[in-house]
Amino acid sequence: MPVLHTLLRLGVPLLAAAALPTVPAPPAAVAPPAAGAAAVSASAAPAASAEEPGWRAEPVSGSGGSAVRPYFYLAGPPGTVLEDRLALVNTTGQEHTVTLRGADAHNTAGGALAVRPARESTDAGSWISFGAGTTVKLPPRTRAVVPFTVTVPPASPPGDHPAAVVATEAGREVGVRVHLRVSGPTLAALTVEDVAVRGRGAGRVVSYTLVNRGNVTLAPRLAIRAEGRFGEVAGRAPRAVPVELLPGRRVTLTEPWPGAPVLDRVELTLTVTAPGGARATAAASVWCLPWGITGRTGAGLLALGGAIPAALVLVRIRRSRRARREPAGASAPAPVRTPAPDHELTGASR
Repeated sequence: MPVLHTLLRLGVPLLAAAALPTVPAPPAAVAPPAAGAAAVSASAAPAASAEEPGWRAEPVSGSGGSAVRPYFYLAGPPGTVLEDRLALVNTTGQEHTVTLRGADAHNTAGGALAVRPARESTDAGSWISFGAGTTVKLPPRTRAVVPFTVTVPPASPPGDHPAAVVATEAGREVGVRVHLRVSGPTLAALTVEDVAVRGRGAGRVVSYTLVNRGNVTLAPRLAIRAEGRFGEVAGRAPRAVPVELLPGRRVTLTEPWPGAPVLDRVELTLTVTAPGGARATAAASVWCLPWGITGRTGAGLLALGGAIPAALVLVRIRRSRRARREPAGASAPAPVRTPAPDHELTGASR
């Protein structure tokens, strides 16, 4: 059975290679987010087709069955045992056998959300267990409710511990987010690193790395200020970065820079903020030159670099030839002195 190395969207098969649903971090006060949170609900998953197995995984609805939950949200102090329920829905006329496991969630290098293989899940994913077993048989057109627990170790550090419940059958894996927060002091902190400009012309982009230095999930916002030698140039107004940055994770992102000048030396200042008071800045200098000028300048410098050694060789050859024409030990001829003429003093007596 393949492990889940790719990204999954709630209720969508592995072949779709989509991402786990991105959700904003809940507020510091422990409370489940509203049903309208930015996430993909399993109930909104497309109907089964001939190419897609007709089963899905989703959190059991809230009280009364009216509140649709896009993911699990659990919170408690270290040493506690938290409980919730997963629903497996078979919409086909044949039986399905689904295997369940817990997994740690993490950011990929590009910022997307993914889950780790079972052997690499050492945090919240390893705290998840299923009382009814990890294998569930789904009869045709049946909805099964599977309870599970999250046992938080006594020495667990406070903050967010992202995880997922993963359901697998015949190579198809579906992940359901588990947003777990361990009670205690929280810290929202980040840094911006490795700022650089790549590309040329209208295709220039600003590359940078964000690092979550705190213990809560961040929803960052980025602003770019650009100051040239001839005054301020167009940067980027503050906007949300399309990434949910998990605690301790590092992601490398790029931001289009359509306002880059044609010819100037620009000082870029990146400012990143996030709810909870997180703020960081970083700066970089870049020369913006037209590609044609850059090419001709480089060719001129290359030609000049080749001409200088050639001139030095020519001077050495000429000196060598002059030395061979002169006999050894010959000294330079003495200069011929011409007597100075007697000047006539006008007005003198003879």
